[in-house]
Amino acid sequence: MDEQELARPGVFADGPLTEQVFLDIATPPRVELFDDTLFVSPAPNLRHQRLSTRLCALLDGAAAHSGLEVHHSVNLRLRPGLITITDIVVTNDLDRDGLVIDARAVHLVCEITSPHTATIDGVLKMHHYAVAGIPWYLTIDEEGNVLRLHRLTEGSYSIAESGKVVNLVEPIVVTIDAAELLRRR
Repeated sequence: MDEQELARPGVFADGPLTEQVFLDIATPPRVELFDDTLFVSPAPNLRHQRLSTRLCALLDGAAAHSGLEVHHSVNLRLRPGLITITDIVVTNDLDRDGLVIDARAVHLVCEITSPHTATIDGVLKMHHYAVAGIPWYLTIDEEGNVLRLHRLTEGSYSIAESGKVVNLVEPIVVTIDAAELLRRR
């Protein structure tokens, strides 16, 4: 099967996919590429989406003061053949027409975890984000209201701060309060 045939809707390869073929396929929002294999997960629940929207707005104001940008639900290339969909990233100024953000442009990545994504976000993605050299990783436990800010040190993450309130000082300056993000109003 050649790449032109693969570009037709509903046609998929039997074997490993190249990154370009993956990007050429019209994919739903939660299809990720791990080592040339598609990983499909359902869309996040409404609490997750609301939390992501509020966190994105909070980070966006702080990022503007630092000359950085905030993006949510983006394709993040960690290396060839490995593209995840992040909840939120803080990046340098980027080409806004691109389909993928390269990990080298990312200063902070944020993932909102739930019981069904805890292992993926807290182990698999964390490992790959560290290997890609992303300096900061923020996780938010949507059920326990716990924030964990991880800092990359010597190739792996260590917890820089944890609790219901986290004060970022790099790459942007902002205080994140889990209770405020998760409020019902």
